[in-house]
Amino acid sequence: MCGIAGIYNFGRNDPVDPALLGRMNERLRHRGPDDGGVHLDGRIGLAMRRLSIIDLSTGRQPMTNEDGSLWIVFNGEIYNFQELRDRLLAKGHPFKTKSDTETILHLYEEEGVECVRRLRGMFAFALWDRSRERLLLARDRMGKKPLVYALGGGRLAWSSELGSLMELPDLSREIEPRALDIYLSLQYIAGPLTIYRHVRKLPPAHRLVFERGKARVERYWELPQEGSGPRLGFEEAREAVREKLREATRLRMVADVPLGAFLSGGIDSSCVVAMMSQLSDRPVRTFSIGFEEERFSELPYAREVANLYGTRHTEFIVKADMAEVLPKLARRYGEPYGDCSALPSYYVARETRRHVTVALNGDGGDENFAGYLRYLAMRIDAYWGRFPASLRRAAGAVLDALPERQIPSSTLWRAKRFVRSMSGATPVEKYCRTMCYFSEEEKPFLYTESFRKALEGSPGGPIDYIGRAYERARGADPVNRWLRVDLETYLPECLMVKMDIASMANSLETRSPFLDHELVEFLIRLPGRWKLRGLSEGGTKHLLKEAFRDLLPPKVRRRGKQGFGIPLGPWFRGPLKAFWEEHVLSPQALARGYFHEEALRRLWDDHQSGRRDAGYRLWALLMLELWHLTAGSSAP
Repeated sequence: MCGIAGIYNFGRNDPVDPALLGRMNERLRHRGPDDGGVHLDGRIGLAMRRLSIIDLSTGRQPMTNEDGSLWIVFNGEIYNFQELRDRLLAKGHPFKTKSDTETILHLYEEEGVECVRRLRGMFAFALWDRSRERLLLARDRMGKKPLVYALGGGRLAWSSELGSLMELPDLSREIEPRALDIYLSLQYIAGPLTIYRHVRKLPPAHRLVFERGKARVERYWELPQEGSGPRLGFEEAREAVREKLREATRLRMVADVPLGAFLSGGIDSSCVVAMMSQLSDRPVRTFSIGFEEERFSELPYAREVANLYGTRHTEFIVKADMAEVLPKLARRYGEPYGDCSALPSYYVARETRRHVTVALNGDGGDENFAGYLRYLAMRIDAYWGRFPASLRRAAGAVLDALPERQIPSSTLWRAKRFVRSMSGATPVEKYCRTMCYFSEEEKPFLYTESFRKALEGSPGGPIDYIGRAYERARGADPVNRWLRVDLETYLPECLMVKMDIASMANSLETRSPFLDHELVEFLIRLPGRWKLRGLSEGGTKHLLKEAFRDLLPPKVRRRGKQGFGIPLGPWFRGPLKAFWEEHVLSPQALARGYFHEEALRRLWDDHQSGRRDAGYRLWALLMLELWHLTAGSSAP
């Protein structure tokens, strides 16, 4: 696991400035505290920071092949590298190291840019082919490892993080208005956009090839079509799920450093810990995080699993006064990021790093097995729509009049959210309403006239973004169609961003067995009805629950989806109240020209009075302002 950066002055006569590349690399030190390196060759420069996991003594980067014609910097882990290495050795390729990095070099010698199709793992890399004057940037299929780039003015620059690119003195800090608009809706900025108009994200499962003065960005992998695999019955599929997750877990337990697991108390991480316990000859190290507010804490469920498997278990409590880390988090993300679970994710990563260097997690279980309640909501909507429109409007009016001071996981809050969400005109609009912090109807009243004008002519908003993914998933059954949407949008652009930044800020590598692309390919081919059943039949994640029925404590197997949220409602009425007002309602924040002060104060007053629980929206506004204060930018 590393951080990578580089510059290619393809249209400039100047060689790469070593001091500038060094500063870009230094901004990535937290990603790789063990080692660093730079390769300069005239107009091309590659840099990396390394967190040593495998081949601790000889896996240094940048790395070259035997004749010095190829150079690479690589961030990630290739889990099938030993198999690939054996094949390449049989073909006569000489190896100087035992690293997966060198395997990519020799694989490129054999297959060129198509080498990425052979890689099983998480990765982002830059490979310079000197003889062809070709630069290859590539990112893994599921979007585990990030890569951002800026192309213009005769230069291509790239890095693992936006903060590193900001070392470029002539790179514009101009904001992309549509990116901010999407952020307020979805809590993240959808790629390929970034908050900066002139910086882009390389999408998951894509490569950027630059040669002969031109760049082309192309997809190298797509989710397979439903039903394209072998025909299996439910029992066969159940057994296969268990075996494939076992294999994916085994591959991710290979490390030359201490290893453990995040244990949330949910089904996904519990399944991973169960597999690790079967594969390990010593107790697994597990790490959990909770809150003083018991209704938000999953610690009792995590203890059930830890006790069942005899793990060496560590717990940590997040308190409101720990929000002092928020400015640091805002800076690390490099752009506005509004998923409030970033806070507990940061702390669990920090505490875990005190004991191990690698941690496995349950990321991807919800998107593979239909774990989110919004999937049930979309199914229930088919029945809700059969009621007379007048009755639906009356029910919505009654629910809307009830105060929301209850915590967001309450039955009332969920009922109100469902009724509001299902009022959309199309499936995509309904889905977006289940996801959005600020709806498309609310934002015009929030925005100033100047910001609304800045949005005119900008790329499409959140509905367009989700709609494109929905269209690409055409042909899948209704459940799998939404799973495909989340696998292409919410998972890589929100969840993977959160985990990468939270873990790498603490120099911790995280691995996700559920995101093994071969497992994902197998699961997306299975019928959606096996994953999502009626409430009386087991509800969400039915296939996963059945596959691991005998390995999960009954309390864990039967519990519903809780999520990794934090008690924002009470925090913003208590310990974070003054902090929010001092930042979001400050003259400096209001002068940015995005929002009407009256609209902000109305939202704030509604939350303080208990008329509405606006915790998530208040959090998004707070993290936007903290980003401005820590990163700096110019207004649109």
